[in-house]
Parts: sequence; structure tokens; C-alpha cells
Amino acid sequence: MRWHRLKAIVRKEVIQIRRDLRSLLLIVAMPLLLMLAFGYGVSFDIKHIPVFVYDREGSQQSQDLLKHFQASEYFNVVESVASYSALVQALDAGWCRVAIVIPSDFSEQLKTGGPVGVQALLDATDNNTANVSIGYSEAVIQTYNRKVQLEWLQRHGQSTRQPAVSVDARTWFNENLESTANIVPGVIAIVMAVIGSFLTSLTIAREWERGTMEQLMSTPVTPLEVMVGKLVPYFVIGLFDTALCAGIGIWWFHVPFRGQWSVFVFSSILFLMVVLSLGYFISVVTKSQLAASQTALIATFLPAFLLSGFIYPIDQMPAVIQLITRFIPARYFMTISRDVFLKGTPIALLRDELLALGLFAAVLTLLATRAFHKKLS
Repeated sequence: MRWHRLKAIVRKEVIQIRRDLRSLLLIVAMPLLLMLAFGYGVSFDIKHIPVFVYDREGSQQSQDLLKHFQASEYFNVVESVASYSALVQALDAGWCRVAIVIPSDFSEQLKTGGPVGVQALLDATDNNTANVSIGYSEAVIQTYNRKVQLEWLQRHGQSTRQPAVSVDARTWFNENLESTANIVPGVIAIVMAVIGSFLTSLTIAREWERGTMEQLMSTPVTPLEVMVGKLVPYFVIGLFDTALCAGIGIWWFHVPFRGQWSVFVFSSILFLMVVLSLGYFISVVTKSQLAASQTALIATFLPAFLLSGFIYPIDQMPAVIQLITRFIPARYFMTISRDVFLKGTPIALLRDELLALGLFAAVLTLLATRAFHKKLS
């Protein structure tokens, strides 16, 4: 590999990028748009669930129960209806996600000390919201139930004691249970995968469509020099976008960064080598900018979004799908990014993920180099 030839290829590609206004806009606009869209638009925090109530008794005790729902940040008691049919209509129309029915003998059953049934109807068209709503409702009912039991025991002169077993839950790494802290580090992997592969997928295809490939082949540059020279500018762009996304996550979304920058930068370099080599390989094989760009998006964005653990936990997927995810490079960088940001995981504990990225980088670099031939077909 000769330095002066490599420098000439790099300079040529930089000029191409500067002349392509769309690429320049993509370099800055796409990371910003993706970070803002995912940071604000995607959230697993389910709060202020709309609730309709049918209080058949209207007593002080039933109103006390409803106040527990109103006091919870997870529920928003929108309206109290006067009939069961109105409650059903509210669920059918989508005006509420949860409907509470309090029986007409609610206070009488409380006085006897026996079990009291309160009906909760849930809109399960969104099963995730329904499951979460069930858990939140049970938590509110349990809080009210402990209060009622304590008052009942005090009225009957019985001693109260704490239960023999209690749970003292403490959350680590994401103390406030904010989904943003989980999403933003994953978005960095999505941005790197899409930007890196999409831009480099146009490099060789652009030469074919503009008719400059013959001139490039007539030069003494080797296939390796062509590949390295064309990827170096995009490697710098990828590092810039990575730093931009990390800065937005830390200073705008206030995601904690507890790890070492050296670990994050090293893993980012490995992942960039993977996606840049993949994009270059696609560009060599397709020889069309339209086909290359579409193939790059399908090969990177969809797997990174669906099969990397960004949205769906991998350990909850079927065994066959879990096996497929092992061939998705974004899966390993997704794990590294989240662990470095939230846990501060040292590099020794990320050995398997780094080795996997290194293997992907070596294989894809070899394939990309072998795929490019200095001859017209």
C-alpha cells in the first residue's frame, strides 16, 4: 500500500462528499432527527392512563378508593359515568384504557371484614399497556387494602404487626426507571449502523453510474487502496456522528455515562469498521446507487431495530430468532453501548462482544476487498 496513492483516493472521495449536498445534510441531520425522534417519541414509561369510573355506591369509602387512583401518576381519572353501558361505550370508543366498577355494597362488605370485589375492565388491544395497567391497578388496590385492614384492626382493638416477609426493592443502573436511559444508548448503535452503511454503499456504485470507474481502474491503485481510501472519510464522519449522538444523550437527555471513554471509543471503532465494510461490499456487488442504498437500509436498519435488543429483549425471543441475532453485529454493540453508559462495565467483561465485532470486521473487510476487481465485467 502506497501512501501517495491512498492519499489521492481519500482526497478524491472528500471532494465527492463536499460536492454532494444531500450527503452533507445526511451526515448532520439524520443523527439529530433519529436521536430526537427516538429520545422523545419512543418511551416505555406508561403514565397517565385514562380511567373511567362507575361508582355504584357513591360512599365515602368508594370515593377514598378512587382518590388512591387519582393520586397515582400512572392513572388519570377522566370521568365518572352513571351506568355500565356508558362505561362499555367509553372503552369501545377508546376514551379510556381502564374502567373501574365499584359495587353497590362496597362499604358494607368492608365493614364485615370479608373480601370485597372491585371490577376492572381493560382495553387489551394494546396488550403491553393492558399488562402494565393490571400491575398498576393491583398496586393501588393493595395500598388501599393495607390501609383498610389497619383501620379495621384498630377499630376492633386488635394489635397490628408488620408482615413476616417484605420486599425492599432497589433499582441499580437506572434508578428512576426511565426508558430514555435505555433507549438513547441504543439509538447510537442504530445511527452508526444506518449512516455508516448507507453512505459507503454509494461509493463504488457512484463511480459506475458516473462513468468514472474506467478511469479509476486505469490507475495503479490496488483494490485494498481503493477500499481504504474511500472508507477513511466516512470513518471520520462516523466518529463525528458517534460523538454527536453521545453528546446529545449525555447533555440533552441527561443519560448517565459511567464507563470509560476509551472502551466506548474502541468499541465504536470496531463497529464502524463492520458497517463501513458492509456498505462498501453492498456498493461493489449492486453497482447501482438506488439498489445499494435500499439494500443497505434493509440490511442494517431493520435488523438493528428489531433483532439487536433495542426494542425487544433477546432472551424473550424464540430460540431460532435468538440464534439469528448472533449474526447481527448491532446486537453486540448495543450491549456494549448500554453497559458502558449505564453500568460502567470494564473492558474485561465485554470481551465476548468485542471479539464478535472484531470477527465481523475481519470477515467483512476480507469480503469487501475480494469483491472489488479492477476489470470491466
